[in-house]
Amino acid sequence: MLKRFVIPLVFFVLILSCGTPGVRTGKMPEWVNSVDAVYSRARYVAATGFSPDRILAEKNALSNLTAFFGQTVEIDKTVSSYYKQTVSSGAADGWVDSAEMRTNIKTSASMDELMGVEIKEVWYDSRGTYYAVAVMEKARAILIYNDLIQANLNIINNLITMTPSEKNSLDGVIRYRFAAVTADVNVSYRNIIRLLDSEPPSGLLSGDHYRQEAQSIIRTIPISVRVTNDRATRIFNAFAGCLAEFGFESTSSASSNSRYVLNVNVTLSPVDLPDNRNIFSRIELAASLRDVNSGRVLVPYNFNRREGHTTQAEAENRCFLMAEKGINEEFAGLFSDFLSQIHPRN
Repeated sequence: MLKRFVIPLVFFVLILSCGTPGVRTGKMPEWVNSVDAVYSRARYVAATGFSPDRILAEKNALSNLTAFFGQTVEIDKTVSSYYKQTVSSGAADGWVDSAEMRTNIKTSASMDELMGVEIKEVWYDSRGTYYAVAVMEKARAILIYNDLIQANLNIINNLITMTPSEKNSLDGVIRYRFAAVTADVNVSYRNIIRLLDSEPPSGLLSGDHYRQEAQSIIRTIPISVRVTNDRATRIFNAFAGCLAEFGFESTSSASSNSRYVLNVNVTLSPVDLPDNRNIFSRIELAASLRDVNSGRVLVPYNFNRREGHTTQAEAENRCFLMAEKGINEEFAGLFSDFLSQIHPRN
């Protein structure tokens, strides 16, 4: 399973002006000592920064403006990465109703940025220090974030609108999981809007709402695990335990009518190494999770390992131990990746 941890959402700011402003000299601007005197709090979020280097002065201003939002705007790193990769790759395009919405979402997902900010002015004091002011116009930013929220709500609605047959499937699980991620992103946008003294659009639900629904779907989907040449059900138990970590129930019955079948073939063979006093064996696993309805292989998995010991029995035991470890780590990773790949809709 992927390890999850929450960090503050770090913003790299998208500069919306056509170019950076020229450097002023001469009389010190009023905003250097009192930014609110020039950029009122009622209309703007603004912050200043300074440094002997102009670029660093601008970065400091942007960083100080970002600090205004604090830790009330935070998102799980895994969630943020999943959302950005899915949207940027175009996999979510089919779930968005308009080209304009797709463009807006891809722009926001291309970086971890705070939208609607610009470096408004830069002043050089002629004694070796640059001063910069970063400015966000509240009304403009609110419009941007409202549009992004609406676009994400559009994605969520399209994802979860499906027939019962579509819903109670692995594809249904994937769709609800991505709906949860999109809802998490919307929560961060909602918090930004509230900090800008406005209210976001209605209809926002937390990501946990959709995750709970995904888990409810998972509980309705048994996966049939069929292993040939197993030993004391060790390989079956390893796969069943792995699937259970995701919430799926496994069955070993060959007569199961489950839509999803994990077929596993185990091959154990001796290895002849004449110049080595130990005895070696090789274990090979060929596994594939298949959708019986479509005939598609959803998750292929292969494992090949040689192990040795002073006895044949222990060499073979070590082979099975390594196979169990591979299933718990490698197959689990492949299955997790599969559940995190939303399929484009035509």
